[in-house]
Amino acid sequence: MSLKVGDNITFERKFTKEDVELFTKVSRDEGSHHVTPDEQGRLVIQGLLTATLPTKIGGDNNVHARKMNFEFLRPVFTRDIIICVVPIKQFEKEDNRTRINASFVCENQHGKKVLRGHFSGVIL
Repeated sequence: MSLKVGDNITFERKFTKEDVELFTKVSRDEGSHHVTPDEQGRLVIQGLLTATLPTKIGGDNNVHARKMNFEFLRPVFTRDIIICVVPIKQFEKEDNRTRINASFVCENQHGKKVLRGHFSGVIL
């Protein structure tokens, strides 16, 4: 594992109408703002769909999350490009496990924060 304290992991994603439709079907979160486009033809992304950005980074690094905290700051819409940055705050080996503690911030293409939080867990 090449992660270390101070590393910044970045992931970017553009959400589509198809992403929202699939997540709506799976989650059953069918709020009208997720299924009815606004005057610009956009759908509002479910908060937990937006939260897949930091969880993808955890998955890419085989993190078994123990705690996750999300603060949803503003809506995310289809066609938005969201950039998620995860600075590693703690990464230390203990016994047969590696503990990890990280925060994350997600911003849209306009530099506006849409989601922030932190997670902790172990890498086996």
